Amino acid sequence: MDTIVSAISHDNGSWVQVNLKNQTSLRFHAVWLRDNALDENTRAAGNGQRLITLADIPENTRIDSVQSNGTSLQVRLLPENIALDFPVDWLIENAYDRPTQDKPGWLHGEITTWDSHNLQQVPTGDFNAIRTNTPALGHWLENVRRYGFARLAGGPVEPGALLDVVRTFGFIRETNYGPLFEVRTEVNPSNLAYTGLGLQAHTDNPYRDPVPTLQILYCLENSAEGGDSIVVDGFRAAQRLRDEDREGFDLLSRYCARFEYAGSADVKLRSRRPMIELAPDGELIAIRFNNRSAAPISDVPFEHMQRYYQAYRHLANIIDDPAMGVSFKLEPGESFIVDNTRVLHARKGYSGAGSRWLQGCYADKDGLLSTLASIETVALEAAQ
Repeated sequence: MDTIVSAISHDNGSWVQVNLKNQTSLRFHAVWLRDNALDENTRAAGNGQRLITLADIPENTRIDSVQSNGTSLQVRLLPENIALDFPVDWLIENAYDRPTQDKPGWLHGEITTWDSHNLQQVPTGDFNAIRTNTPALGHWLENVRRYGFARLAGGPVEPGALLDVVRTFGFIRETNYGPLFEVRTEVNPSNLAYTGLGLQAHTDNPYRDPVPTLQILYCLENSAEGGDSIVVDGFRAAQRLRDEDREGFDLLSRYCARFEYAGSADVKLRSRRPMIELAPDGELIAIRFNNRSAAPISDVPFEHMQRYYQAYRHLANIIDDPAMGVSFKLEPGESFIVDNTRVLHARKGYSGAGSRWLQGCYADKDGLLSTLASIETVALEAAQ
């Protein structure tokens, strides 16, 4: 843990400069410190929710005095005459006095992008281990956060077993397809609905708002030759487009595409979102790519439409590039999970005799990240 060497109030108490032992400095405004105070009158014990509103904080809040014992910062604020204490590790974790990102498409350090060349092996967990061993579950979930997907082996060959996978970290997101859906195909089928044709890499359900953020596919049968699963890192694809065609990247992130699905008389789903979604500060937060569900694009100005389609084609070519995809064949009892806002999935075509039966379901990433954060917090506290 770093320590505080000194703390100095500036601009008539408007902000404080905290100098750390590692020779870096952090600045914090008085109003920010008051709003984020950790005392029991500001934060509820247990859940940490804020007990005050911004209207409760005087507009002329300023720092009256500052001091430090090395491990924490103590400030007294006027006109409330309130004394507050902030641990140094908390200040470092929540510091906002840092260089801003200036390149659209940036990502947090907890995310690692990949393609077929730099992903040494498919991140894989054990079905029974993640259900009974918290560190094993944490490691598997961390892989999902970092790489956007992970495989799971050693599960039972039982319909509905994929629901047990979701229950290790969160909850099923039920849709008009039900709690789960069947992905069942046969070679030489009697009905073309059960074909073994390959599918282009895509994200699922882009016509929903919000889109399901996680998808799980669980294998029950896979005796056909071929039918391998393929995953593509949409974040790597978007960054590659940015580096090869910055104007095209800007067009796909600036203008909305439209997606639509009408599966029955009572289902008509529509959404309007960019194929490459950025936060206001340029962080890359989502990819939506599904040619089968694309509705007519009507939100791009006439003078940009031709160039937009060139960028759309360029992104599609990157996604279809064999060097971008990682493939594997699921055996019965194996499954994989994808971050549906990032990783595209596909399948190779079939040949020969046999069948392929997978079950799929959706869940939400907030549950997974919540479970992972809880596991990491407990592990960190145990290590201290």
